[in-house]
Amino acid sequence: MSEQRPPLPPFTRETAIQKIRAAEDGWNSCDPERVSRAYTVDSHWRNRAEFVEGREAIVAFLTRKWNKELEYRLIKELWAHDGNRIAVRFAYEHRDDSGNWYRAYGNENWEFDENGLMHTRYASINDMPIKEADRKFFWDRSGPRPADHPGLSELGL
Repeated sequence: MSEQRPPLPPFTRETAIQKIRAAEDGWNSCDPERVSRAYTVDSHWRNRAEFVEGREAIVAFLTRKWNKELEYRLIKELWAHDGNRIAVRFAYEHRDDSGNWYRAYGNENWEFDENGLMHTRYASINDMPIKEADRKFFWDRSGPRPADHPGLSELGL
């Protein structure tokens, strides 16, 4: 039997939001193996100008990413959904090993198989240097974003 990752398509507004929050929580764990299990074994990504194919490549990509992007915190928000597709906007904050802070803004287009695994991910991302005093994402790094922490719209992002 194929592995499943509920909620399954076709997505309603409610199940699309559930899928997005599960993805956000996964990425905020900064655990490449955990995150990779949300994707098909032959998943195709475009992340900025980099093309990634398959779970092993996803693990390698995310390991590299989180070794450079320290204190990573991400917020995702629904933009649109239809059938087995979800469009997301997001922002994340991180610092480099020299203590410089950044906020990255972007959009992702996702397509899922019938088992709720993502098989296509297209991400367009822009980085902006910020001062530490301008950070907006504050929660304990050991867990997901708390339910009462503001989302992108509430933060004016």
